Amino acid sequence: MTVNNSPFASPENQELLANRYQLQKLIGKGGMGEVFLASDVLLGGTPVAIKFLSQTVNPSIEAKFNREALLSAALSQKSIHIVRAYDYGISRSGKAYYVMEYLSGQVLKELFPISLNIFLNLTRQICLGLHCAHQGVSMDGQIYQLVHRDIKPANIIVIPDPMLGQLVKILDFGIAKFLNSTGTLNTKGFHGTLPYCSPEQLEGEELDSRSDIYSLGVVMFEMLTGQKPWQPQNHHFGVWYKIHQFETPKAMTEANPYLQVPEEVNQLIMACLEKKPENRPQTMSDIIRALSKVNISTAAFPAVSRQHYSQNSNSHNSLKLGNYQNINEGYKKFFWPRNKPIKEIVFPQLIDINNVSKTSLWLMLSQPEIEKRDKPKIYNQFTFISTPHPMLLWLTVLHNHKLEPRWLPCYLDMKSTQNFDVVSALITNESYPLMFFSLESPHSCVKILANSISKTQKQKLKTWLKQSQMLSSSSDFLSSKHLLKQRYKQIQAQISARLHYNNKLV
Repeated sequence: MTVNNSPFASPENQELLANRYQLQKLIGKGGMGEVFLASDVLLGGTPVAIKFLSQTVNPSIEAKFNREALLSAALSQKSIHIVRAYDYGISRSGKAYYVMEYLSGQVLKELFPISLNIFLNLTRQICLGLHCAHQGVSMDGQIYQLVHRDIKPANIIVIPDPMLGQLVKILDFGIAKFLNSTGTLNTKGFHGTLPYCSPEQLEGEELDSRSDIYSLGVVMFEMLTGQKPWQPQNHHFGVWYKIHQFETPKAMTEANPYLQVPEEVNQLIMACLEKKPENRPQTMSDIIRALSKVNISTAAFPAVSRQHYSQNSNSHNSLKLGNYQNINEGYKKFFWPRNKPIKEIVFPQLIDINNVSKTSLWLMLSQPEIEKRDKPKIYNQFTFISTPHPMLLWLTVLHNHKLEPRWLPCYLDMKSTQNFDVVSALITNESYPLMFFSLESPHSCVKILANSISKTQKQKLKTWLKQSQMLSSSSDFLSSKHLLKQRYKQIQAQISARLHYNNKLV
């Protein structure tokens, strides 16, 4: 598909960029430019991502841009945790661009908040990528140490990996940070994202690796709590300047009262958030060493554990269809995650019930729609596909007499550690709460229903879980999702026919 409404779409979109790259569609847009999915015709149509920088590079600084592009490309060859840069250039319209590997994965923020073991794995990989950059790249007999200057969740992608389970890739390293508003190339002057900027960065000072360490501290806090260390009422520069210069970050337990984090992790994050660079860990190696000493048996509660969920001692074995009558309205303490859109969607979520990790299904609907579906019958169906990428379809159907069925499909990438844990907990508990959240403010949980899986479904899920462990990942997991969507249509037709027949009998 060709994007024609972009300032970069003409004439590059109609003709091959650099006689090699055919732009397909716009896949990302930010303050520094736009990112297109493109095909490399010289490599048989291999997909690549091309980022056009928002500034025009004039001839006087083109040579400097080329030099920084070479540095960025060289850096990307040194670490698997930095997005691979293949090519660079200047378009006919004067826009600087660079060509990167195309990644099919999730932005780090989509995973927030995460459990301790996943936190340790992903954070260590982020540190390894930054450590490589901070060590520097050799060029013309000199070592050039690189500071990212914009570490934030949006610049970190997590993709499935057969060896690591989840592989971290850091984006936007290098070229764009050397272009400031005057069109010169340097590392001074403000550039970054306000909630993640170090105090010295906001002052426009010369930066070193300790600025990235501060930004990483903000990200680490957010990874575990789902919130930033500060919650200002607006995002003006002056407000964030005051926060980063003078305000102490809130405690992690204040952001998430039910989170259990080892004290060494808490101390590490707070040290990274120190105002003065000399008071922070001085290198990424220091952080990696600290992470390696964490006792992983001390588990942080999974994603939504900050919302307390209490049951009495008999509730675990008395799950029945209909409202949970024995949780003493505890479900009302759950609120819709901030990283999820406010619209009619459904997704599985791990929650903590009496220190037991349990799978739940979260659904957002309008309040009138929730009230209409007072006591629906709930049907489950699971379908698995192993190639080209292992993926599971979890389909839940809500059926009320005289109402159209409500279809709730979830497509789970089974090379994702989070989804693996979701299915494992579902197998272990054999039942799950279906939690209804209102579209209307304050987006709290207003009703909860219970459902269980059959023994046959449990056995199938066990088999598929084992297969997923043995199967290799594929970058083409979108093809698997497309195949599952086709199966979903077939299943939908079969279930609809069955429900229609049952309605006739009522």
